[in-house]
Amino acid sequence: AAVLLLMTTACDRLGLADPAKEAAQKEADAKATGSACRHAGRAIEDCYALNPDAARAAVYAGWKEMNDYMRENKIDNVKPEIAPNEPPLPKVEHSEEESSASASASASASAKSKK
Repeated sequence: AAVLLLMTTACDRLGLADPAKEAAQKEADAKATGSACRHAGRAIEDCYALNPDAARAAVYAGWKEMNDYMRENKIDNVKPEIAPNEPPLPKVEHSEEESSASASASASASAKSKK
């Protein structure tokens, strides 16, 4: 029994994953994400959209906690310096006629703006 107890307490040293610790770490990360979103002045919906893999309940808890803290201490939002990565627009294939028509429309528009 002592050997079994010793083996189960040394799981961290053997490199075995502990599901409880991993879950706690994911929740802490999601709370930190929500908190950072609120500090940056982002709406909770934007935070969810920017972090789809984070647990929503934990993100909300972090966002609300930071919201309350900022109100109590009269802290302003900190505008993010780097814009979030936006998903790329889907590629739309055009026929040759559409391409030449849009090119001529662009050319005529730029010619009008120069006048």
